[in-house]
Amino acid sequence: MGRLGLAGTLILMAGLIIVTLIATVMPVAGLIGAGVLGLLMLPLVIQDQHGRTALQSLTARSNWWWGRSQGWHLYRSGPLGVVSHGSCRLPGLLAASRLVEGHDSYGRPFALVVVPATRHYTVVFECNADGAALVDQEQIDVWVAHWGHWLAALAYEPGLVGASVTIETAPDLGHRLRQEVYANTDPNAPELARAALEEIVWNYPVGSARVSTRIAVTYATLPHLGGKRRDQDAMVRQIGMRIPGLISGLEMTGAGSARPMTAHQLAEAVRIAYDPGAQSDIESGEGESAHWENAGPVAAQESWDHYVHDSGCSVTWGMSEAPRGEVLSSVMNGLVAPHPDIARKRVTFLYRPHNPASAARIVERDRKDSRFRLDGAASAARSEIDVIKSDQSAIEEARGAGVTRFTILVTATVHSAEELPVAAAAVDTLSAPARLRLRRMYGSQASAFAAALPVGIVLPEHLQVPALVRESL
Repeated sequence: MGRLGLAGTLILMAGLIIVTLIATVMPVAGLIGAGVLGLLMLPLVIQDQHGRTALQSLTARSNWWWGRSQGWHLYRSGPLGVVSHGSCRLPGLLAASRLVEGHDSYGRPFALVVVPATRHYTVVFECNADGAALVDQEQIDVWVAHWGHWLAALAYEPGLVGASVTIETAPDLGHRLRQEVYANTDPNAPELARAALEEIVWNYPVGSARVSTRIAVTYATLPHLGGKRRDQDAMVRQIGMRIPGLISGLEMTGAGSARPMTAHQLAEAVRIAYDPGAQSDIESGEGESAHWENAGPVAAQESWDHYVHDSGCSVTWGMSEAPRGEVLSSVMNGLVAPHPDIARKRVTFLYRPHNPASAARIVERDRKDSRFRLDGAASAARSEIDVIKSDQSAIEEARGAGVTRFTILVTATVHSAEELPVAAAAVDTLSAPARLRLRRMYGSQASAFAAALPVGIVLPEHLQVPALVRESL
């Protein structure tokens, strides 16, 4: 009813019935009851531009101040911290996580991120994305089509609960190029050739950016409702058998050569995300080798609108509205590209595919809802477009397309808090061409920062309020 959800509509109807019964006996008490009901319904009716009700905002603010009074916004590790054994464990949602290693069907080593709270196992692929530069539009269309097929196939993966694609841009310090050139230089090469290579090594990385693409696929120990829960060894074997098929499906999507990340590579990536200043030592090999038990920050402090962690200061935004109208393949190019005002930028696409049975019910329900709104809509233009879209979705689902829930997280990391306004203005500028409506994740910056990492955090599984209650509000 209007802006009210299912729970709000039921509360309003029940309240009106009670007020009507009271008014028949005591009219004055009925008027007072109507005023009280209006005040109770007001937080459910008032919404901001992102569709967030006043009740949700008040709840988030009260929970934030409660956690701050308990000191939950502070984290200290290392020899002088609160973590046992003086290690630098990951904070927040990843505090209890661990890594296990295995080998896939081709004998390649891979690492699994285990989150005990949700019993999730995540494998991460490192991709060398080809990019769209100097590529024909026909080839780009083929990549997009195969990417849609790959996402649709995830719905048939047994036990899969989510997937994510993380595109990270960061300064290229030149250590990889230097190691590659020095390792392959012939000591008997002419002096001119050696001097040219030396000049390339020191001048080429200046001002360049490194773009990393990582895909995380998360499985649950329970393959389906009513099934038998699998133990750790069974999960390692099962996921190891699924890795070659997942990688082969990525070959035609423009992801380039994909390979599973090892425990050492994944720990280094997470360590650099929490401590950007450690990138130079890790890539040059001069620093201590990264391990999962020491991949976290030494100190971190969460504020209402930003997150400070070791040598970095980050802000994370979440998508509150997807692009409207026709979405072209180039809509996200500016958002994922490097930006001079942002030291490190991480754009993460989170996917949760519906199984085929629920997908059919969802598209049919959307068709009925859109037609119902069209019959009683004041502005019929947008309602007519919604009917056309819902009909098209139902036809595509019947032909084999998948139905997937998705959202986008954008994290901007700078070196100091003074640079945050410039980075925030840059993200606002980039979101407009992408036709996205982004909302800063107030009061949950630490959790959003962890969810934007390629480690398989499925945020709805970590919320205390059930999904049915959230959707009803």
